[in-house]
Amino acid sequence: MRSLFKAGLAAAVALAVTGMAEAQQRTPLTIYTAVENDQLEPFKQAIEAAVPEVEVVWVRDSTGVITARFLAEAENPQADMVLGLALSSLLMFDEKGLLESYKPAAQDGLREKFRDRRDAPTWTGMDAYVGVVCFNSAEAEGAGIAQPTSWKDLLKPEFKDKIVMPHPASSGTGYLMVGGWLQMMGEEEGWKFMDGLHENIAAYLHSGSAPCVQAARGERVAGIALDMRGVYERSQGAPLEIVVPEEGSGWEMEATAIVKGSKNLDLAKKVADWGASKEANEVYSQTYAVVAHPEVQNTPDGYPENMEAKLIDNDFAWMAANRERILAEWSKRYESKAAPKN
Repeated sequence: MRSLFKAGLAAAVALAVTGMAEAQQRTPLTIYTAVENDQLEPFKQAIEAAVPEVEVVWVRDSTGVITARFLAEAENPQADMVLGLALSSLLMFDEKGLLESYKPAAQDGLREKFRDRRDAPTWTGMDAYVGVVCFNSAEAEGAGIAQPTSWKDLLKPEFKDKIVMPHPASSGTGYLMVGGWLQMMGEEEGWKFMDGLHENIAAYLHSGSAPCVQAARGERVAGIALDMRGVYERSQGAPLEIVVPEEGSGWEMEATAIVKGSKNLDLAKKVADWGASKEANEVYSQTYAVVAHPEVQNTPDGYPENMEAKLIDNDFAWMAANRERILAEWSKRYESKAAPKN
């Protein structure tokens, strides 16, 4: 028995030593991201399985915070890569010369809108997230409020203090909504619409998911939020309708890029190759209905039909070039209802 114990102990020690040696041989790769917290571990496991030389070190926050941090570090970049951040943010970085030019091996196999088609590409699309209205039908019925079919339905007086949406400086979802309204309505009408919406807004929250969570709990009748958060809350039994208004909706693309000056450039390129692969898109599709690879589809129950046809023709370059101007104007008009930051 003692000899068996000694043999088992020796084997365990050998496995532990092997594991420690492998860990010591891996190179930490710092990746800035705005993906949801529950995506971090599955993404890390998939990346490290595909590129075993790498140890993923996440720096995660909301889109606005990561974007501001990255720009503040422009003279001394701290990240090796960006993965799972809004394309409009990446285009701001690209304009300032902060991204490495690289074309992943599988990029040509992705849907056209998810590819940087320039001769010296710097980004690769992953998935799309869409702004929707999470509409609590039970709360609405009690209040005598009809389900909206148009964005302008949200301006009706019965929605007074019953709507929440993400703050566009903090949340990528918030900014995609503001940018979407300005594009689909034109700037003059878009600001006029947001003036009216502001009258019905209870608070601007610092998360792209929180408005839908509040609607799901019955704290609000409507939350303007991420499409997939709405589907998730509905799957958990919340009386939610996931509404895409008839005019269409703003959307954003999550993308990957390599930071110029990365000391781990070769490894970053391997991770970028994984990011454009079908295998990576299968990971993305566990949390997003619209992904870059045309052969990967995992549409969840309750997801709006023909969503891709409802996406506006988003000008990401315009959103990037006008971000500071738009956010300054938005803050001047509507900051009074911003929720306190935690």
